[in-house]
Amino acid sequence: MRHRRMGNSGLSVSRLALGTMTWGRSTDEEGAREQLRTFVDAGGTLVDTAHGYADGAAEEFLGRFIEQDVTRDEVVICTKSGISRRSGQRVVDTSRHSLLAQLDTSLERLGTDHVDLWLVHTWSDDAPLAETLSALEWAVGTGRARYVGVSNYSGWQSARALSLLEQARVPLVANEVEYSLVNRSAEPDLLAAAQALGFGLLPWSPLGRGVLTGKYRHGIPADSRAASRDFPRFTARYLDDRSAGIVEALAIAAKGLGVSPAEVALAWVRDRPGVVSPVVGARTTAQLRASLASEALELPDELVAALDEVSA
Repeated sequence: MRHRRMGNSGLSVSRLALGTMTWGRSTDEEGAREQLRTFVDAGGTLVDTAHGYADGAAEEFLGRFIEQDVTRDEVVICTKSGISRRSGQRVVDTSRHSLLAQLDTSLERLGTDHVDLWLVHTWSDDAPLAETLSALEWAVGTGRARYVGVSNYSGWQSARALSLLEQARVPLVANEVEYSLVNRSAEPDLLAAAQALGFGLLPWSPLGRGVLTGKYRHGIPADSRAASRDFPRFTARYLDDRSAGIVEALAIAAKGLGVSPAEVALAWVRDRPGVVSPVVGARTTAQLRASLASEALELPDELVAALDEVSA
């Protein structure tokens, strides 16, 4: 698998990242272990997780796998803080106190003294941005994080965060945001900001929450996320006529190239300006292997233009 630099930083990562949001929920420990081994064997390095995934189970799984199945230097660990669950409710807290407490918990779960990339999981108006960013500065200064960034920040929010961190001589190197053929809201301001300011984009749900695989063309499969109790509304927003048109165009393109719709969708977002590494979350190893197959695919310019048009 080819590698890219994370924006203007010296951090090199695989151009496809392994997401772990399903770990501890629809993917059990053995399934997750097989996914990690398959990903690393394919040359992948960047593994994306978060303090709040499966109430900590995803990080705990990864910590055990690093001890038992892969070495620490084989993976680039990215984790996120700022979102948790209390009494079954989603809680956003980007205060310095909460962020640093969650980072310490994440390090304990992961069984390591540092993460390679630490992100604020989401923007929040409830904590001053300078306070939020002071946690990132502290994490770098104490060696708990090698690099830092944000997640789900808009273009102006990213630019403001970057400028404040620059005053502390700490670079903001990444922003993890939803981006796919069915969700192009990152364009044009965030892509332009990433290129101009030198941070990399990590698209989450690059397969449109599963819709771009084509699995929903003829209904909702019983084993899909749309039918899952863990993610009951995760996919619903893209089960509409616009998305259906994009999926049909993908299916035609994929048939012409002799590949799957998922491979085409991943190759499209992977090669957008500013993108470093799409984050692929798979429920099964078979799904992961299908995504990894996109590494060998380079889309013709004419096809990219056609997909741009149908998804505009």
